[in-house]
Amino acid sequence: MRYLGRAIVTALLFFAGNMVCYGQNLDKTERKQLFDHNWKFFQGDTASAGSRDFNDIAWRGLDLPHDWSIEGQISPKNPTGGAGGYFPAGIGWYRKTFRAPVGWKGKKISIYFEGVYMNSEVFINGKSLGIYPYGYSSFSYDLSPFLDLNSKNVIAVRVDNSQQVNSRWYSGSGIYRHVWMMVTDAVHIAEWGVAITTPDVSSKKATVQIKTLIKNETGLPQSVVVNTRLLDANSKNAGNDQTKIELPAHSEKEVSQTIIVAYPLLWTPEKPGLYNAQIQILQNKKVVDETETMFGIRSIKFTAENGFQLNRKTIKLNGGCVHHDNGCLGAAAFDRAEERKVELLKEAGFNAVRTSHNPPSEAFLNACDRLGLMVVDESFDCWRVGKNKHDYSQYFGQWWKRDLNAMVLRDRNHPSIVMWSIGNEIVERGSAEAVETAKMLAKAIKQIDTVRPVTSAIVDNGKEWSTLDPLMAAHDVGGYNYHLWSEAADHQRVPSRMIVQTESYPKDAFANWKLVNNNNYVLGDFVWTAMDYLGESGIGRWYYSGETPGEHWEHDLFPWHGAYCGDIDLIGWRKPISHYRNLLYNNTEKLYMAVREPDLDLKEIKTTLWSVWPTWDSWTWPGFEGKDIQVEVYSKYPKVRLYLNEKLIGEKSTIEEQEYKAEFTLPYSPGRLKAVGVDHDKEIESTVLQTSGDAAKIKVIADRKEITANGQDLSYVTIEITDKNSILQPNATNRLNFKIEGPGTIAGVANADMKDTDPYVGNTHTTWHGRALLVIRSTHDAGNIKLIVSSSGLPEITLKINAIKRRKYSNSSKPLL
Repeated sequence: MRYLGRAIVTALLFFAGNMVCYGQNLDKTERKQLFDHNWKFFQGDTASAGSRDFNDIAWRGLDLPHDWSIEGQISPKNPTGGAGGYFPAGIGWYRKTFRAPVGWKGKKISIYFEGVYMNSEVFINGKSLGIYPYGYSSFSYDLSPFLDLNSKNVIAVRVDNSQQVNSRWYSGSGIYRHVWMMVTDAVHIAEWGVAITTPDVSSKKATVQIKTLIKNETGLPQSVVVNTRLLDANSKNAGNDQTKIELPAHSEKEVSQTIIVAYPLLWTPEKPGLYNAQIQILQNKKVVDETETMFGIRSIKFTAENGFQLNRKTIKLNGGCVHHDNGCLGAAAFDRAEERKVELLKEAGFNAVRTSHNPPSEAFLNACDRLGLMVVDESFDCWRVGKNKHDYSQYFGQWWKRDLNAMVLRDRNHPSIVMWSIGNEIVERGSAEAVETAKMLAKAIKQIDTVRPVTSAIVDNGKEWSTLDPLMAAHDVGGYNYHLWSEAADHQRVPSRMIVQTESYPKDAFANWKLVNNNNYVLGDFVWTAMDYLGESGIGRWYYSGETPGEHWEHDLFPWHGAYCGDIDLIGWRKPISHYRNLLYNNTEKLYMAVREPDLDLKEIKTTLWSVWPTWDSWTWPGFEGKDIQVEVYSKYPKVRLYLNEKLIGEKSTIEEQEYKAEFTLPYSPGRLKAVGVDHDKEIESTVLQTSGDAAKIKVIADRKEITANGQDLSYVTIEITDKNSILQPNATNRLNFKIEGPGTIAGVANADMKDTDPYVGNTHTTWHGRALLVIRSTHDAGNIKLIVSSSGLPEITLKINAIKRRKYSNSSKPLL
């Protein structure tokens, strides 16, 4: 990884992935223990499944995270409809039997769920602990009064996603994020009880303020010492502080500590330096509780005059919106899947992401911190008025504060988060009630975090845009969906307003880049979307004349079951629009060539609002010999030249006036197509597309050939069909068959065709445009995993992945000072 802070990345992954106890052998002292292993699952409902003595022997065994919807058959009969990608939903039960160590006697034991979709009811030994409606919030329950230290204990979870439709996109179903067992003494640091800010930052020194909420759940007063040490990326001491406090019985107290860090490594997207705050609670020089919190030292400032400033430097947000699914894995939030998502966004040139329209997983935010991706953390898709019959609006009145607090308290220490978003395209946005709700939500956030600004995504309500000014004024930053074109008039009317375009059409990349680049009060643009996703079926589609016309909301478009509006497709391939956007905002690539898909005889290609013309990095168009084809060249060079089989086709200007783009029309002829960037009549850089021959070979490319044998780690394997010279055959639609030998399983299979209804869980899939993807998941055993890929008429190919055991971290629980 080229990003700074690799040492602390390794330490963090070590801590998060290995300082945990798997299975039923729970540790008597470990504060946070992963509780994902060895659950039982049943899809359906049974009234007595919450009881302790229920017989679950026939249920399926599995490890979390788990999404049962992605395992099902895509069908127009499923009640989720086009919004949910036509996937199944329903009700499911999870059960886990475990023994509580004797050492837990007198401890505070809680179970922490990072996310369950949705309406989860949790039972311990037959006792219902409560129902949590929102599928994207993290929550916990105290188990201490109900644990049996002399016998087996049973956690049961009923998940109810049967009330459809409740989401406008694919939600998934089940315990799709991690579950943890939390073990503390009666005197301990509260859940989400650490708040770290950096109120004064310069290159020479930084003030780090740590506020820690300490709870005394005993009946006696307690005297404790709060011992805090900051470690830099090399695990060297960067500062420390000790504070002694007195805690009355059954009380809590917030302790504020200030530590000065000399010559800090500042957090930026280019160099995302991280620090580790180790906080211990000592009684009689003995550690009774300790936590570790990763944070970054950085300053943020927002003004209409200078825009968004990170560490006193103005930065434009080149952002993309993403939903929470992980393609063929569904909603399952494996750490590696979330990390890969961030890697793909960074490689595509994005420096910011909007978590539309819900709080993301903790693993996703951890990856944003480590890799340097700024975040707009969003809470809700609706408030009091719903968009679907069974959506969050029916819970908002009772649950909004708990869910909003859960997001802000959980996420506030992430340096990657630069803004909070309280909503998206709220239905009642034109009403006075909406203004009051926005003020209420913003006030609740400010009670926890006074540093980051609050925004929400506001869309035209069919009236004069200025009628939404009162709603805009309830936010620190005005969030515009598809309305950046009005920025000049808006700035004249409200000069103090800061604007960020929270959603935009992919086809408007250049126009939006220019508005962002030329106006200080415009902070940035977030395209809808950065990545293709499941659900909201057909958005971003293109079609041929004679097929069902119109936008995705106007018709049932099955077999479309996902969105094709992303810069990055479902398996991770960057579409040409991604390269064009990156070329506009960054200096990492200056030349790219793609070919516009030609119309068929008597059939014309039609685009929709969120689509761009289907464009491919291919010069293989059989059947179009002699017919005109359009070639696009994106360039930051003053001019480009195009050659076909070494013959010059033409030269064109590609300066800003031409939107850094040139189009050439030429009769198709197989061979070698070359685009060259030209500066002062000198050819500087070239890119080539070569016509492919017939499919002859299978090529496999693993993103990682060594993974951890922990039942959680993943290797993403891209499969390509090539000709005999290893050139991608972009028209190949081969049926692939997969076989795994050794300690691994197939977690998912896919191509990028949102009309292909092959299951995402299985051992076979077709290629689309010559590509497919397979995801290998480790088991708990070490060894060599062997993947065998075959296709009729082609030689089979094998790939080896090494799954290794990593030693577990040993926490000594000794005082830090």
